[in-house]
Amino acid sequence: MKLQYKLMTGVAGLVLGASTFTACTDKVAFGNAFLEKASGSSVTIDTVFNKAVYTEQFLNSIYALQYYGLPYNPNCGTSANPWTGKLDQVTDCWLMHWDKTTIYSAFYSGTLDATQTPLISFTGDNVWQAVRAAWILIENIDKVPDLSEEKKASFVAQAKCLIAARYFDLFSVYGGLPIVEHSYTGNETSYELPRATVEETVNFMVKMLDEAINSGKLPWMYNGNTTETDAVNNTGRWTEAGAMALKAKILTFAASPLYNADQGYYGGQSEAEQKHLVWYGNYDQARWQTALAACKAFFDKLAANPGTYALVTPASLGLSNSPDSYRQAYRMGYAYQGSTEILHSTRVGDIDAYKAGTYTWHQWHDSPARQNCLPTQEYVEMFPWSDGKPFDWDADMKAGRLEGSKGRMFYEYKSVRGGVVKKASRDPRLYEECIVNGQMTSLDWTSGKSNGDVYELWVGGYHEGNAVAAWDEKGDSLKIIEALATRNATGYDCNKYYMNQDYLRKFTQWVYLSLDEMYLMYAECLAQTGNPAEAIKQVDIVRARVGLGSLNTAGYYKDANGSNINLTDAAYKDKLIDEILRERACELGISNNHYYDMIRYKRGDWMTKPLHGLVTFRLQKNSKGDFVRVYRPWMGADKDANVTEPSRFEYEKFEIRNRSHALWNKDSNSQTVTKWFLWPFPQTEINKAYGLVQNPGW
Repeated sequence: MKLQYKLMTGVAGLVLGASTFTACTDKVAFGNAFLEKASGSSVTIDTVFNKAVYTEQFLNSIYALQYYGLPYNPNCGTSANPWTGKLDQVTDCWLMHWDKTTIYSAFYSGTLDATQTPLISFTGDNVWQAVRAAWILIENIDKVPDLSEEKKASFVAQAKCLIAARYFDLFSVYGGLPIVEHSYTGNETSYELPRATVEETVNFMVKMLDEAINSGKLPWMYNGNTTETDAVNNTGRWTEAGAMALKAKILTFAASPLYNADQGYYGGQSEAEQKHLVWYGNYDQARWQTALAACKAFFDKLAANPGTYALVTPASLGLSNSPDSYRQAYRMGYAYQGSTEILHSTRVGDIDAYKAGTYTWHQWHDSPARQNCLPTQEYVEMFPWSDGKPFDWDADMKAGRLEGSKGRMFYEYKSVRGGVVKKASRDPRLYEECIVNGQMTSLDWTSGKSNGDVYELWVGGYHEGNAVAAWDEKGDSLKIIEALATRNATGYDCNKYYMNQDYLRKFTQWVYLSLDEMYLMYAECLAQTGNPAEAIKQVDIVRARVGLGSLNTAGYYKDANGSNINLTDAAYKDKLIDEILRERACELGISNNHYYDMIRYKRGDWMTKPLHGLVTFRLQKNSKGDFVRVYRPWMGADKDANVTEPSRFEYEKFEIRNRSHALWNKDSNSQTVTKWFLWPFPQTEINKAYGLVQNPGW
């Protein structure tokens, strides 16, 4: 970078990172006793590094600049802006159904270019501010007179993790990046920081993490009995487990087909491809072996530290096995701040006071619902039946498993004296990721029991209204409405992190790395390196937590001739990889991971296929004893008249059109599609001519 302020907007000229941190830092309180407000805006380096308490506050202010994946504050970076949208809404699993967001205006319309800001911004997401501040800490930590050598080394290790994490946030959507290896005063006469290759960028991130891990100054987990080691005071800090997991994730991403291929994703002739800024320049199986080794190292260390990280199960919660308790275990794994499966998390506030603080998840997701996050039919069909068998719309509809007397699309209903008893019929994770027809409105955090009224998502139902469809009585026909600015417009709604009233006044966090992700990542690396049987074992660990049988149960999968497929057969490697990616989508919804999977596997087919929603009809017996469609709510008159909960439904899929993507119906392999695998750098930065070569196609 040749001129001042080229690479880092507001970074290259900083005197002290804390002095330029925005109001979002000042409003942050991470946890109960950790990550307090940063030191004042007028402090200097000499002030900050003259006293331990100020130095720790400065480190905490860097933590406040980490990526946070739930929209909460328009002043805290592009990805934090409720008007932006989420990465997973660019995939086949979720939709943003409101046309005032970046998702719609730039991505769904297909008009994104180098003059616009993507969902994670090269200059607008506090990345370089965090990197700059971390280097300031590393370079000045020895000046602090009242800070022990132990804590100095710990702060440096944490700072290196913060650098690596912020680099990965950009690497995953931009490719190779300029490498910043020290702080800049803003007074240098010249900068030379061109864009580094993919290999150089990966090596830099891994180097930062290796130095942090090998320092021996990061605890494996904060679970001690002192202020320095307990989770209450330190939850959210980087640990050795988090650093090892991030290293494995970076190496897995780098080994994936986007970067590790015989040819660049755009055809190989662009400047960025020729300079290896967006791929390695070749395919090397050894990269998968390196990623596998990183995963194995993590699990070896986990085995050596029993009683630390573990998947949350019904048994660990003191619950017996049931659909509700499986769902509760899954919920407590990602939502509860004391979860034993969270390896690293970020936070923006102590508590969600429900429309009273800076955290706006409920405002973002609730009434007037203009910024909703809607699951697609494609996503819902990824979730298997409760016994683990794959869901298959055509086969299951033909067999009568969806409609009619044996219909159990989402629930199995049994009539008993006084009403209806129902049991969840699908993967318990479905009901935590999505709101589906017939689902109860709450899940008790203590007992793990579903309760409340039911979501009425049928045509004319209390919650569906006219969001999806309406019946034209005169024309005797169904009118697809697919309302724009409303919830439920796909026939479903989002539940993850939202949870209706369940999440009110609960501690909120963004799960950056988790143990379930590590198991599935390990499985992927095993499958890619020729060990499918062991890969399936890792997937089965995750599935067992929610009561699902083995991924490789006989009869689950069949070939074109109807013969059973054994996923341990090397001939079905691609099928196994697909199943692992599907498991990742079910397990890790609304976490960016499905988006990452889409681009790192160059799944243009996910980007181009038309998506669907679901129309649900309530059926009720008429005076003749025939089941007929009823277009009215249950809550209110029917419920008050002692009509039992509706238990019989019909379903129709419809193609989503109000929010169709510009890429739909295009050749998934065309350059029009493939250029979207990585995003454009800002043209303003390109024009500064310090070597920030633009990504192909932009």
